[in-house]
Amino acid sequence: MKRIAILGATGSIGRSTLDLVEAAPERFEVTALTAATNVAQLAADARRTRARLAVIADDSRLGELRDALAGSGIEAAAGEGALAEAAVSADLVIAAIVGTAGLSPVMAAVRAGKTIGLANKEALVSAGALMLEEARRSGATLLPIDSEHNAIFQCLAGQDCERVSRLILTASGGPFRTFSTEEMARVTPAQAVAHPNWSMGAKISVDSATMMNKGLELIEAHHLFGLPEERIDILVHPQSVIHSLVEYADGSMLAQLGSPDMRVPIGHILAWPERMPTGARRLDLLEVARLDFEAPDPARFPALRLAREALRRGGAAPLTLNAANEVAVEAFLAGAIHFGDIAAIVEEQLTRMDQPLPDSIPHVLALDAEVRDRTRARLPELAD
Repeated sequence: MKRIAILGATGSIGRSTLDLVEAAPERFEVTALTAATNVAQLAADARRTRARLAVIADDSRLGELRDALAGSGIEAAAGEGALAEAAVSADLVIAAIVGTAGLSPVMAAVRAGKTIGLANKEALVSAGALMLEEARRSGATLLPIDSEHNAIFQCLAGQDCERVSRLILTASGGPFRTFSTEEMARVTPAQAVAHPNWSMGAKISVDSATMMNKGLELIEAHHLFGLPEERIDILVHPQSVIHSLVEYADGSMLAQLGSPDMRVPIGHILAWPERMPTGARRLDLLEVARLDFEAPDPARFPALRLAREALRRGGAAPLTLNAANEVAVEAFLAGAIHFGDIAAIVEEQLTRMDQPLPDSIPHVLALDAEVRDRTRARLPELAD
């Protein structure tokens, strides 16, 4: 029986995790669930799974959460301290809070030496060196949930990365893979969130459309597996059947294949080092029939270049990349800027940031806030 805490239980990763956990009550006990603002869903999930603690990030919603849980015996809490409490309440912590909002609770779990199923790539992008150093001190285990990194983890199967020539992250290419530059300039938020293969939240879907998601994953792969930027490649694979590949020094190449269903990598981490049924559709290679590959177009998808530049520069550049991108995506979804403005905004902020690597989580969060404020200040000029 594993004790599970799900940070970000009402998002897409959280929902898929709950599906698996509730299908195997003999294997999992839910200790804590958290959400940003969705009180009704959080309370319903907590009651159904008999969680001991439910945490809403928004302090102003605590009274509403207490009312929703009245008579259940489930503790209701709110705010950053409560999120940290949730993160250290379990044997396995599923970190699925989107953005740097998830950084502090993830670091709390790392400091406590927990096993963390990491679906929050922004935490590693913004504070990867700090997180890995803390994990070494505490003995925490970081297990990747992102489909690409989970695929690499499976292909490595405990092998030393010194025997690896390169990692190859696959990308669907998003909804605009075949669009011209002119067509991409006119895309709408509704088009950008309509991913052709995966069911994801709005922010991640836009990141997939710009391919910034793949740039962030490149930085995440560097931290998780310790390979330099030049040994991590990105390959567009429209079918989303091969989720990533590992090329070894002897020329062998291993790939992990499966249906595009996040329950597969989540189930792998929930059961690790064992396996469990996930209910995902089985892959039919005869139905797939073909596997296509192409190089990403750097002209139409400049986010990939920006991510590589940020990783090479180091210091606060990856943090800046992530923070500026989050603000720009938020503005695009609100209709305040055009799709093509997202990468331009990020590049502008990267040119203005020349800070060393932050030496603490408060320093990371302070710099993150600085970049966000500076980026938001530019938005009215772009809208005009």
